[in-house]
Amino acid sequence: MELAAAPLFASSASVFNSPVCRLHLFSRSSAPLLRKSGTNFQRPSFRRNHNAVFKVSCSLVEVEEDGLDDETCELVNGVELSIGEEADDAIQAYLFKPVKNNNGTGLLLLSDIFGFQDSATRDFAYRVACNGYNVLVPDLFRGDPWSKERPKAMFEEWLAKQDFERISKDIYTSTKWMVDEFMAAGISKKLGIVGFCFGGGRVIDVLAQDQGGCFGIGVSFYGTRIDQSLASNVNVPVLFVSGDNDPVCAVNVLKDVEKSIGRGSKVLIFKGRGHGFAHRPSSPEEDEDAEQAFTEMRNWLHDGLVMNN
Repeated sequence: MELAAAPLFASSASVFNSPVCRLHLFSRSSAPLLRKSGTNFQRPSFRRNHNAVFKVSCSLVEVEEDGLDDETCELVNGVELSIGEEADDAIQAYLFKPVKNNNGTGLLLLSDIFGFQDSATRDFAYRVACNGYNVLVPDLFRGDPWSKERPKAMFEEWLAKQDFERISKDIYTSTKWMVDEFMAAGISKKLGIVGFCFGGGRVIDVLAQDQGGCFGIGVSFYGTRIDQSLASNVNVPVLFVSGDNDPVCAVNVLKDVEKSIGRGSKVLIFKGRGHGFAHRPSSPEEDEDAEQAFTEMRNWLHDGLVMNN
């Protein structure tokens, strides 16, 4: 459930125009504080393998899968992080890191309104990591995501409590951490950014402000609250994925944004699909389209990011 609202991050351009991304002057002062996780990582609900074996420990999650026919995921570590210079204002995040097939590329994944601990988002991040990427999923809502148990009538009240300037700064802090970990170390030339719903709309905000400094490519799944006026400032290609039956992500808006960006951007529309089908499919038919959407994203990231890193 995503409702229309005013454009976000209108006053935060200075955040991504800072020297960290634009001039590539890096600092390691914001190295993360690692803490033990009490979270139990649930087994991802992939169709192709129902016999996976998981090994779980307190602060490190090791996931081993046998029998994936199109994945090479043998071992993925999941670590819960606290990122920030001040411990009392740190951002919580999950880092999924492949061990045996790591391609050295960092991806920032921005969640939907249900937050970074939501099982669908976490499962998707894990699967992306299975394909070799180091995936960071920050807590955009500081422990207060939207919940399906809340009455829909309270959504606007919940949204009004979210400090969008703070969200922008948290995305910047997460980006800076990834820059220090993967770019400054010479591991990766560029980062990738992927977002769903709320996070999918923020992909455009971030790329418009970054202007190619940190990020080399983007993927927006049914992004909401997209500010079309920012599209012309995006300097990297973006893949847009949505359904033609999505009430909060209009196809015509995506096509207009894609035209404004250019640079090889692409709009992929799935007939009959509504909001959220790619990362939380609710039927066998949606599951098939979710598989195709994932494959398209995987190829997009590989051809446009990994091959250039």
